[in-house]
Amino acid sequence: MNYFIRLSYNGASFSGWQSQLNAQSVQAELQKAFTLLCKEEIKIVGAGRTDSFVNAINYIAHTQILSPIPLKGAAKRDFLYKLNAILPISIRVHNIFSVSQEAHARFDAISRTYQYFISLTPDPFLSAFAFYVKAPEIDFQAMNLAAQYLIGKRDFKSLQKTGSDNKTTICTATEAYWRKAKTGEPFAEISKGERWVFTVSADRFLRNMVRAMVGSLLEVGMHRREPEWIEEVLSERSRCAAGASVPGNALFLTRIEYPYKTQ
Repeated sequence: MNYFIRLSYNGASFSGWQSQLNAQSVQAELQKAFTLLCKEEIKIVGAGRTDSFVNAINYIAHTQILSPIPLKGAAKRDFLYKLNAILPISIRVHNIFSVSQEAHARFDAISRTYQYFISLTPDPFLSAFAFYVKAPEIDFQAMNLAAQYLIGKRDFKSLQKTGSDNKTTICTATEAYWRKAKTGEPFAEISKGERWVFTVSADRFLRNMVRAMVGSLLEVGMHRREPEWIEEVLSERSRCAAGASVPGNALFLTRIEYPYKTQ
């Protein structure tokens, strides 16, 4: 049967989603856990690659397993408990459910959403998942004006990692904006650092694309560039034209959408 897996992971200890030699990956840990529990060789395909240290919430992957998996009641809860007990604490499987034989976690996805968090004050409780921007002032209004140049069907070659081998660098972005992030528990009373979050959705993303987006938008926010500069960056089709990439630990893949209902 064909199954979709919904999971979240903290990317701090991983070299990314995809399995690779001599490096720990989310895909490899999942395959190892499923193989051990199901007692058959399991291959898992993810909705897309995430870079080193990048996090994911409600990520989707799929796998085909010969032996049936319990999908209801106590038997399912027991299966998920055992699976998560095998996995490292940085990976948590929330659900597994059957889908059609043709369903594909990567090729069927029609939209993906990433969020990037920045902090405007140094804070020991935010540094794990927010990038501290050391600047006297950040102009978020200017950055939101600049972000509008990212929306639509555009060539994002200037924002992809150098040396990437994508067949096309054309992506269609449907939203790109900054807003103030909520201060969450448990550090609400301790952490007074101001956080902002950049949200971007598109049909597909290139390697390093969101981190280069944020780095370029910060050039505008620090008044080193005008908002219209983003249009020039895209037209150059060269990574050298864009701003520096920001660290991966503050980046989250937060939503993946499909043309059919997923649990």
